[in-house]
Amino acid sequence: MRPRHVRAPDFWRRRTPTSALLWPFGLAFDLGGRLREALSEPWRAPIPVVCVGNLVAGGAGKTPVALALGAWFGARGRNVHFLTRGYRGRLAGPVQVDPARHDFRDVGDEPLLLASVAPTWVARDRRQGAEAAAAAGAELIVMDDGLQNPSIAKTFSFLVVDGGYGFGNGRVMPSGPLREPIARGVARVQAAVLIGDDRTGARKRLPAALPVLGARLMPDAAALALVGKPVVAFAGIGRPEKFFETLVEMGCTLVEGLPFPDHHVYRPEDVMLACEMAAARGAVPVTTAKDYVRLPAEARAMVTPVGVTLEWEDPAALERLLAGL
Repeated sequence: MRPRHVRAPDFWRRRTPTSALLWPFGLAFDLGGRLREALSEPWRAPIPVVCVGNLVAGGAGKTPVALALGAWFGARGRNVHFLTRGYRGRLAGPVQVDPARHDFRDVGDEPLLLASVAPTWVARDRRQGAEAAAAAGAELIVMDDGLQNPSIAKTFSFLVVDGGYGFGNGRVMPSGPLREPIARGVARVQAAVLIGDDRTGARKRLPAALPVLGARLMPDAAALALVGKPVVAFAGIGRPEKFFETLVEMGCTLVEGLPFPDHHVYRPEDVMLACEMAAARGAVPVTTAKDYVRLPAEARAMVTPVGVTLEWEDPAALERLLAGL
């Protein structure tokens, strides 16, 4: 039985009568965000806080950008720690992620990936998480998500934009995919990261004076071993089709793509479906690194994870932006 993929509605991509009907609810959603921001007094951490956020619901590539920034600061001798909410994890924190003790049910899936690069803190109260990181010796914090969280003052904020999706129809939820209006969100950032080709004209919707860094998601060394091979791919991320497109671009033959809901908790039968399809077609069952940590432990040996790394189009531009931190 094929999975039922709960995805963003089609009218989030373009303005339709349905999105117009929901527009007043988007105004109410936006008003709630404005009130929250107005009533908050951001706390300033004793160390720099670099925020990686986005404006649309669902995946835009925040975690790969956060990982790349963590590696960038680490390569320059900075003791960088990650801070994240730990979406769908049961631990409220603040707690330092230990992959030997914690699984995705404890801390969420992204923190397990972040912890492979640098110390990572999960905290629903971001201030408490930042205080714990600073007390543990962090010299700088990279916060994965949190652009709309007014509890902490950010030293530098990046807006991540998926070039294949952009800002959708430009309206606020539920009328569109935006967490807040573009102009209000952009006013809080110092730079944008545009991932992949700009197929929606997203760059034109950003202020001309805002630095925009181009970047691409590239398969890691292990994933390159799949080039030229047939694959059955499955993914439970914000845009599963983005993963399927990446496989084709890197030279795989996509036999079947199985989309699951974002952050899907995989059952053994979910994995068996992909593996049986692959066996019948002489293909390799593959999934994303983020999905891989959510697979049942006994099923992981049957699936090949495809990791990606972020490659900056102009590393010197990033150097100029962050030189003073």
